[in-house]
Amino acid sequence: MDRKALVDNAHRIVIKLGTAVLMRDEGGLALGRLYSFVESIADLKRAGKEVLLVSSGAIGLGAQRLNLTQRPKLLPIKQACAAIGQGRLMAIYSDAFEQFGITTAQVLLTEEDFSNRRRYLNLRSTITQLLELGALPIINENDTVSTVELELDKDKGAVTHKKVNFGDNDKLSALVASKVEAELLVILTDVEGLYTADPRVDADAKLIPEVTNLDEIIEDLDLGSNGSADSAPSSKVGRGGMKTKLAAAKVATQSGCATIIAGGKVTGIVDRLFHGETVGTLFLPKSGLKGKQRWIAFATTVKAALVVNAGAQDALVKKKASLLPAGVIEVRDLFERGDVVSILDASGHEFARGIVNYSSVEAKKITGMHSDAIDEVIEHRNYDALVTRNNIVFLD
Repeated sequence: MDRKALVDNAHRIVIKLGTAVLMRDEGGLALGRLYSFVESIADLKRAGKEVLLVSSGAIGLGAQRLNLTQRPKLLPIKQACAAIGQGRLMAIYSDAFEQFGITTAQVLLTEEDFSNRRRYLNLRSTITQLLELGALPIINENDTVSTVELELDKDKGAVTHKKVNFGDNDKLSALVASKVEAELLVILTDVEGLYTADPRVDADAKLIPEVTNLDEIIEDLDLGSNGSADSAPSSKVGRGGMKTKLAAAKVATQSGCATIIAGGKVTGIVDRLFHGETVGTLFLPKSGLKGKQRWIAFATTVKAALVVNAGAQDALVKKKASLLPAGVIEVRDLFERGDVVSILDASGHEFARGIVNYSSVEAKKITGMHSDAIDEVIEHRNYDALVTRNNIVFLD
């Protein structure tokens, strides 16, 4: 399917607007640009599309209202700015979309809304109802309550950060696109797409118009060690660089949702995209995970893990087996029954995720044991397997 056919056939669309797109470099909201986005989104809705808008900008607006000269760094000040700015941001959107007869709905989310399956199902039901009513959900991270907590690493004897927020709206937009089964995610930022090198320092850098295999691109660009994409132009006022955008594209495309990363400061960018112009970088979707599999694979940031031996990995991947205690060689971090954990091979590579039938305390007791021996150490036996086959999703 060519690009024009792909965007034409996309019925449910998630559009993410970054802080750097909505705010002027010198501070303050870029009202002309915002109203242009509003008009373009109104055109999409008139054409029968369902649109969800993921918008940054609350912290920036709050900082402006408080007359701060630079983006705040301390968490309490960020949260205060978000509390002040979110209402102002929604008021602007509400007034703007009202001119086109469009009702807006504010949806503020934290990672808990995705990691807790009951809350996730409630969220999906609410968003689906809003779309059926013709409303435009405007989604943002609930920065006022999302935090980065300090956690003591007992093994290293040091205090480390445990993230319980999204960190940026790139990941949030991808999770939303995955969970509502959108056909297209559009991430608009101050970068015009993915380049072969950093265009700020390499005059020969070329924009990559289309990516079929994102894993190969990520490996080629070596994102973990300041590769070309990771050092491409990124926002001075936002939180997400190109690395987070590619991670978002991976979540979306593995869920069957095409993704476009494009320059939000390009005049008429939304109209040009939906007329099929080759602007930005298009990431083609894969076959896509379904329903519960999407939640397991991309529910949230998974912190705990089960490390398995080669025999267990082979049984999982090739024989469609469940993960039995005998195949586990290490239990990492804490989890409860029903949590999603990473499944790692002996070298530490994550190749799958699954819903566990036992807590980490219980798992440590039965690791390496034959299933018949579980009753001897677990008072309330759950399953023979630590993770049953129907609750395992492979990431590779």
